[in-house]
Amino acid sequence: MSVLSHLPAGAQSTAERPRDSGGRRMSDESFINLLVASVAIVLFLAASAMVPNFFQFQNMVNLVTNNWAVISLGVGVTFLLVSGNFDLSVGGQVALSGVLAVWFAQSTAGANPLATGLGLPTWLAMACALAGAMAIGGLNALFVVRFRVPSIIVTLGTMMVARGIAKVITEGSQRNTNLPDDFGALGNLAMFGTSIKFPVVLMVVLVLVAVFIERKTVFGRLTYWIGANPVTSRLSGVDNARHLTCLYLFSSAIAGVVGILLASEFKSGFSARGTLMEFDALVIALLGGVAIAGGFGSVIGMFFGALILAVVTSAATGLVLSPDWQFILKAVAVFLAIMTQTWALARRNR
Repeated sequence: MSVLSHLPAGAQSTAERPRDSGGRRMSDESFINLLVASVAIVLFLAASAMVPNFFQFQNMVNLVTNNWAVISLGVGVTFLLVSGNFDLSVGGQVALSGVLAVWFAQSTAGANPLATGLGLPTWLAMACALAGAMAIGGLNALFVVRFRVPSIIVTLGTMMVARGIAKVITEGSQRNTNLPDDFGALGNLAMFGTSIKFPVVLMVVLVLVAVFIERKTVFGRLTYWIGANPVTSRLSGVDNARHLTCLYLFSSAIAGVVGILLASEFKSGFSARGTLMEFDALVIALLGGVAIAGGFGSVIGMFFGALILAVVTSAATGLVLSPDWQFILKAVAVFLAIMTQTWALARRNR
């Protein structure tokens, strides 16, 4: 009998539930996705009524394009949350990979230490920077899988380690001089004759691939199973350690690419870049209905969660609220959205 035939109900969140008297019932995951999408639409319409010029096509596009980095990070964070684990190190990895890419690419003949690098070709500098970010992911996996340290503690620690290394390399500032001309090409590449840049297209492709993996592959189904019941999955022959290692490396690879693309876009390696991105990625996953205990959630839900956060943030800016009030508004929106999801799902399954 196939391993997948033993999947518990919580792990089969992408499948439809059995027929009832009313016909085939929508799965809990689809129900949450529909609810989150509805909330995003309602919030957008409410913001359009309160903020001048908010209801415009370009503004709709900007809600996605301006948040490509957080949405990309949210993919890796979502997979790990579904497996019952955290990754709070992605913001630090964004800073580290960007700083490393710049440092490796800078000429060796700089006028000062911050203008002097290793002089590697741009493609090699970016590849080495990606390897540096994935080393942090490997460190996460080592402590979580091998030494069984809680993932929230490990990834908080590695977040500080990654950002600390970035600060040492930049001396607490940034590196933005003595770079080759082609360093900024990738982050600023316009696609299809439009103003849409390569990083945005890459984010869309990443989300689509992640949805396919989540819904159509054994790897995706096993991620749900491990999150729903890790003991049962292990006793059934699933290599939990190998699976979680792959997830951490996947998440760090995404963070590394995001950091490199941001460094390319701005032609600088900034040690403070990516600050709080790890928490934004966690928030949009939770807004999208991902269960913090694992075994439930989806990348599609995370995407709509990102739209909710983007609408609230953009509306707060349009209303000229102070940054302090913007934080409060975002916190209230997140709290209400998560409570609404919990209440709706509980009421549905009475």
